[in-house]
Amino acid sequence: MIVDTPLLIVTDLVKEFNDGETSTTVLNGLSLSLYRGELVALLGPSGSGKSTLLSILGTLMRPTSGRFEMLGFNLIGARDVDLTEFRNQHIGFVFQAHNLLPDFTALENVMFPAATRKGRETSVDRRRATELLDKVGLADRRDFPASKLSGGQKQRVAVARALMNSPDLVLADEPTGNLDRESARRVMDLLIDLNGTDGTTFLISTHDETIAGQCRREIRLLDGRLARERH
Repeated sequence: MIVDTPLLIVTDLVKEFNDGETSTTVLNGLSLSLYRGELVALLGPSGSGKSTLLSILGTLMRPTSGRFEMLGFNLIGARDVDLTEFRNQHIGFVFQAHNLLPDFTALENVMFPAATRKGRETSVDRRRATELLDKVGLADRRDFPASKLSGGQKQRVAVARALMNSPDLVLADEPTGNLDRESARRVMDLLIDLNGTDGTTFLISTHDETIAGQCRREIRLLDGRLARERH
């Protein structure tokens, strides 16, 4: 269920990259809001600013100027240590290359965000990770090293890992880009199911119009600005 209160708001967001005497503007006054419970596709040609926007929304990169608030917190002026804590508590990530630790088991990979936050693994975290692997259909693979999993299985482990700390927002950067069609369908079905059952907000960057069409809203970027939306 979508709650009619913004989860996050960005206003007049600008991001410039400087290389000596050259300055490149990637985001150019972008404004948008995301709401709790939304399933949103982020589209745009290469160079339109999608990855930069995801990095800023994930508090991995600071904008040059503009306003960014999430859950009532002003994240523009926050200290790095506070951003790290906020990110760990409230934001999950799914990357195109899944970024699993190859020698860790599926279960250990899923537990990793909680273990990093607390400095150790706990029995509660182990139960939570086991439940998540069951939810993504990999209960029978929990003790397999990540290196022994198929591409689609690795991405489902990555989804479970993103949910480990019960985030308010999951940012997915081309999560099906490296998968065959059937594996991509399964991962997308999983995201849709998790959005519907848990109410987790997903922002999914994709070039795939089929994937975008399964989302309830589309945001299209062009030259660092919001070009068009579909609700």
